[in-house]
Amino acid sequence: MPVLRCGFRAGGLSAVARQVKSRASPRVVWRFSDGKAGHDNQSQGLADALNRLRPVEIITLDPLPAMMALSALGGGQRVPWHDLPAPDIALGAGHRTHLSLLAARRMRGGKAIVLMRPSLPLCLFDLCLIPAHDAPPARPNVQVTRGALNRIQPSNHLEPGRGLLLIGGPSAHFTWDNPSLYRQIAAIIAADPAIHWTLTTSRRTPQNFLQHLACAERLTVIPITETGPDWLPAQLARAGQAWVTADSVSMVYEALTAGAAVGVLEVPSRRMNRVSQGLERLAAEGWATFFTDWSRDCRLRRPSGIFNEAERCAHWIIERWFA
Repeated sequence: MPVLRCGFRAGGLSAVARQVKSRASPRVVWRFSDGKAGHDNQSQGLADALNRLRPVEIITLDPLPAMMALSALGGGQRVPWHDLPAPDIALGAGHRTHLSLLAARRMRGGKAIVLMRPSLPLCLFDLCLIPAHDAPPARPNVQVTRGALNRIQPSNHLEPGRGLLLIGGPSAHFTWDNPSLYRQIAAIIAADPAIHWTLTTSRRTPQNFLQHLACAERLTVIPITETGPDWLPAQLARAGQAWVTADSVSMVYEALTAGAAVGVLEVPSRRMNRVSQGLERLAAEGWATFFTDWSRDCRLRRPSGIFNEAERCAHWIIERWFA
């Protein structure tokens, strides 16, 4: 739709004309990307959700070097953004994007939105979208999210006969136990002969995990080295069940967003930590089921609600600033 142009001042436009102009003019979103897949998954998920609710022009930018961003904040550095349309929103995830978000607002205007808890004071940003497991403080510019945002969409094509096994690896919060995982996987596969399972790994998965994984009927193994960036979203769009190792919390939230019945494969925790507490909260609220609880009746139930944090946050942003 062409942009409505008029010689009158904005205050002189009728309500109908202002509404048409609002519909005709897409909002501009600057998305700063540090190149990390996990951070891009979050910022792209929010940008895509905004675009589904109203037209936006998404411009993806590299973060400025720290010294250049600091100089721009002080008004002394010419930044390479002068030929871009001014942003209504600048958003980013990851420490490297924080100074650039503030520099973009300082130099070109708009709202600065940071995903995850920033390394800078919260008060510097217009909006901070912070997972509940990071225990964010209650402030007007803080919105608490259930886990990290992602670009998965709820699916209407989930197949009861398809299951996913998503295997992570040792992390800062969890150690590893191959034999225990083998037993859990074998029990899950044996529980329902109508389900065919696909198992994939992550970059953290120990090299010997697949070497000693027993071959089983109704199990296809696809290592991460044989998948691309769109492989997992395509699988989640069809899998009626998804089991995820507890260390891979981001994939737990992705599976929930797709709408699958989600189980948590148990791995040893190094200590009680915010990640494991977040998973326990999900289980207590009925969103996910730990293997120990599942083993009582071998039934994995889908949650009754819709889990889509990117869309929920996008609604909040539009209603607050761009209604």
